[in-house]
Amino acid sequence: MTRIAVVEGDGIGHEVIPVASAILETLHPEYEYFSVDVGFHRWEVTGCPCADRDIAELKTADAILFGAITTPPMKDYQSVVLRLRKSLDLYANLRPVKGNGFDIMIVRENTEGLYSGIEEISPDRATTLRVVTRTGTERIVRCALRLAHKRKGKITVGHKANVLKSDVLFRDICLAEAQAAGISCNEKYIDALALDILQHPASYDVVVTTNIFGDILSDMASYLVGGLGLIPSANIGDRYALFEPVHGSAPDIAGKDIANPIAALRSAAMLLAYCSDHTGSDRIEAAVQAVLARGIRTRDLGGSAGTREFGEAVLLALQQGE
Repeated sequence: MTRIAVVEGDGIGHEVIPVASAILETLHPEYEYFSVDVGFHRWEVTGCPCADRDIAELKTADAILFGAITTPPMKDYQSVVLRLRKSLDLYANLRPVKGNGFDIMIVRENTEGLYSGIEEISPDRATTLRVVTRTGTERIVRCALRLAHKRKGKITVGHKANVLKSDVLFRDICLAEAQAAGISCNEKYIDALALDILQHPASYDVVVTTNIFGDILSDMASYLVGGLGLIPSANIGDRYALFEPVHGSAPDIAGKDIANPIAALRSAAMLLAYCSDHTGSDRIEAAVQAVLARGIRTRDLGGSAGTREFGEAVLLALQQGE
């Protein structure tokens, strides 16, 4: 039996994840769903945002539907997201940005770079070690190349090798792997790439880059489709997979029933595709498009629908086969 872990997390995760999980349960009532409670709110109550037993429970799932997590700027607070990525070795972060005339897949290295977690903090200095390894780079670019092979057959490597020696290693490995695979590859400095994606999105297919660059690049690219409320992501490893909206926990709007659940719904669609149900994945996207076509939108898209109202409309469209 397919087992799906559902993690609402913090903030608006408690609103958008129930919408997405309801859709999954409608399409696959035969799946086994179970909840795992981690996040800042858990830390406030217990002093531990994510315990070893939570990691062990998540490892029993075939896939994880994950909400947003609040990470406070406290030096003694361990990021739940970073811990999960490392504990489950979710090295590939896939962030699709698809709109009118363009379809970009941003492939972000997910376990190294400036999010290495290796830091020193003193009253007068804070140091974060940026880690780029051959092993980490080879496996992320090979993931990007596999995707490119199924798509348009080209990748773009985003880097800052003119300044960072660690990016020289990243760039050179990516170019060598692409050449060996026979995949068309070009490279751009990350700042120039960011601008060009906004100006000419149709020129790009698969973009591979390091951790923090991929984080920023995908958030920026969300502008092309209407904002962070619409962008899903997949965190993929060799054994485990976690699917989450790109947006954060948005505590300023939490509990107000105004958050856009589309990113969570599209994350659920990516989860189904990972579980080999491509038809179900396509049905979710078709239902979302049908609801938008009827003019039903949340406030961030200029509408007045609440989170639950939008979710109910998508569920109805799904049931009616729209």
